[in-house]
Amino acid sequence: GRHLNIPGCFRCRDRWNGQNPMSDAAESYLDVNRWSVPSRGSFARWGLLLATMGVLYGPTLGRLFKDWLHNPDYSHGFFIPPIAAAYLWRKRQILRSLPIKPANSGLAVALLSQVIFIVGYLGADLFLERVSFLILMAGAILYFAGWHALRQVGIVLLLFLLAIPLPGVVFNSVAGPLQLAASYMAERLLDVLGIPVFREGNLLQLNHQTLNVTEACSGIRSLATLITGGVVVGYFLPSRWWLRPVFVLSSIPIALGVNALRVAGTGVLGQAWGEKWASGFLHLFSGWVVFVFASCLLLGEHQLLQRWFGSGDVQRKGDL
Repeated sequence: GRHLNIPGCFRCRDRWNGQNPMSDAAESYLDVNRWSVPSRGSFARWGLLLATMGVLYGPTLGRLFKDWLHNPDYSHGFFIPPIAAAYLWRKRQILRSLPIKPANSGLAVALLSQVIFIVGYLGADLFLERVSFLILMAGAILYFAGWHALRQVGIVLLLFLLAIPLPGVVFNSVAGPLQLAASYMAERLLDVLGIPVFREGNLLQLNHQTLNVTEACSGIRSLATLITGGVVVGYFLPSRWWLRPVFVLSSIPIALGVNALRVAGTGVLGQAWGEKWASGFLHLFSGWVVFVFASCLLLGEHQLLQRWFGSGDVQRKGDL
């Protein structure tokens, strides 16, 4: 009858020293499908991708760099690249051990990013153009490496998102209520100190001066930086699903409170020593002082949460 022609390597197990050759093949497969030294093909794919992204997004990223340079509200953007590099270096062992499971859904994400880019380009909306770059990065990671890799580096994309200036409509809708809130809180503080004050909107009328709580004094400038710092510092909190968002959101009342304190302090200086002491260099310097104070409050809150809910030094497998 007919019989199977089995190769000799499978008939003679002693040639494999008693080991199953299929287990070696499985181990080789697992080794290949993990983050290892990239091959020439992967270098070529990533190189082509980066070159294409450079051509598409070079002008967009150049304007973003100029915004970081000239817009004080987002000057913290210069700190994001080194922070992201430090985070990825810290995660290097975990990233190398991740299984590579490419997801075809990454192509859909990449296509969506280009639709957003075209809409932003035609509508002269820089925010959409810049956000589409991050969505494209997410799609590329998802397509080439899979969901596990995207979950690990998602916090890096979030940090870069926080460094993108908001559209003017959104910025004004946020800055307006912050101006009114800071004006109201400053009025209450001046009342407590016994200084007569009359508030009309964001204007504070004192005996010898009028304080105009502008966007720079509303807390919006320190708020953007404090939220970014809250995301970075909050990563080291104990892994509870609700703790980190609460910590990040707590930067909002901190920014409002310290800026209201700054406005009230400006009023006190003006009443005591004249209006010239409440403007110029001292006013600018007070902005740095209150920001440092707000950062200390945020770090102090971090230490309290660590003490109450456990150590944040445990190595994490996930991200924010």
